[in-house]
Amino acid sequence: MTRPPNIARRPPPAGVSLCRALSKLGLCSRKQAEALVAEGRVRVGGKVVRNGSLRVNPGRDRITVDGERIVAERKVYLMVNKPRGLVTTRDDPQDRDTVYDCLVGLDLPFVSPVGRLDKASEGLLLMTNDTHWGNGLLDPASHVAKTYHVQIGTQPDEAMLARFREGAVVDGELLTARSIEMLRSGGRTAWLEIVLDEGRNRQIRRLLGAFDVEVLRLVRVAIGHLQLGDLAKGEARHLTPEERAMLAN
Repeated sequence: MTRPPNIARRPPPAGVSLCRALSKLGLCSRKQAEALVAEGRVRVGGKVVRNGSLRVNPGRDRITVDGERIVAERKVYLMVNKPRGLVTTRDDPQDRDTVYDCLVGLDLPFVSPVGRLDKASEGLLLMTNDTHWGNGLLDPASHVAKTYHVQIGTQPDEAMLARFREGAVVDGELLTARSIEMLRSGGRTAWLEIVLDEGRNRQIRRLLGAFDVEVLRLVRVAIGHLQLGDLAKGEARHLTPEERAMLAN
């Protein structure tokens, strides 16, 4: 039997999609970029492009929107103390208040959240226009710990805490935490410190819900060695170079 001839694999297309390039350059979100392209407002090399998946090189190709050349914005790294009740998105179909309300009045390029906090959660949220940096923090291989203070509607004993630490299977998914410790208790509630090294959707709420434990408040207080500290609720500030280095360790 004759062997089929060796067929060289084609290398992946160079560059990134046009919509992603507009996002990486700090102009807008990918969704907004899709609309700009569809409206014929984007040109590459002087030619109108209506295909958002066209591969481009943001550092080499001349990309314009409404006649203005788009160049890379300065890199911005922010920490935000997200209040409860805000959604972590730029454009909300339900017209709810978003985390971008915390950035009003700041002279910033387009930035995106690094990960998410659900509407009912609060605390430390990072935002940046450096997608490479942000994706590195989200990569499960980086094992960047996230620390939460969680108020629950019961006072757990050691046996219950031990069950929490064992984890639970919810919807076919094993949910666990790196550590779960009691912080304090009083009345009918208690505060736990829960540390995660992965970011699954509503992980803490789903884990505790598997034991019929109600989460009353959920506050992220640290990412890696970076602490929320005394940043006021609803406020944002730039990270220092030392703090960015802290997240890399």
